[in-house]
Amino acid sequence: MTLALIFDVFGTCVDWRTSVARDVAAALPHVDAIQFAMDWRAEYDPAMKRIRDGGRGYVPLDDLHLENLHRVAARHGVTAPDSLNTAWERLDPWADVVPGLTHLRKTHIIAPCSNGSIALMTRLARYAQLPWDCILGADLARDYKPNPAVYLASCAALRLDPGEVMMVAAHNGDLFAARDAGLYTAFVPRPTEYGPDQATDLAPEADWTVVARDFTDLARQMA
Repeated sequence: MTLALIFDVFGTCVDWRTSVARDVAAALPHVDAIQFAMDWRAEYDPAMKRIRDGGRGYVPLDDLHLENLHRVAARHGVTAPDSLNTAWERLDPWADVVPGLTHLRKTHIIAPCSNGSIALMTRLARYAQLPWDCILGADLARDYKPNPAVYLASCAALRLDPGEVMMVAAHNGDLFAARDAGLYTAFVPRPTEYGPDQATDLAPEADWTVVARDFTDLARQMA
């Protein structure tokens, strides 16, 4: 029986691409804001991989984002203010997210299981009005998805077995890792996360526990 749903956030719950680009355009008006946002996001996984692979101790995502910001700004030939890093705390939710989460919360515990820090996820939840019961994810495990420790630490924090928890994500890779850790899985596609030419995660790549059109459909299926 699924008692809790834990959610990927960047891409699954919020539109990071256009939201970050909006803040980039305001702070750095002479750069291609969409490309800058995409380049900034492209540094995300390599930065975490060094930590996942043991080449660096745990560093919260806020700090990795700031390091990546200055790296990308240098490539674009500009100097970015440190304050631009808070763009990741002001990401707009997809239209179905808040109503879907609100319905799901009536019958299930809901929480993020994100690579974002507790501080980042708390501020983002306040901005986007995400009605979480609590904040879970990388900070608890001091590790990054898709390492199993992140999923298992989130389950343990709720005092639930993995078989009582469902991971919800728009990314098949996240779900493969969660399933391997013993969780149920739900796929919700976000076909424009990376823009109109997105070529990945357009459809489920396995027989996930639930496949939903959006969070409203997920709430209906989980009722």
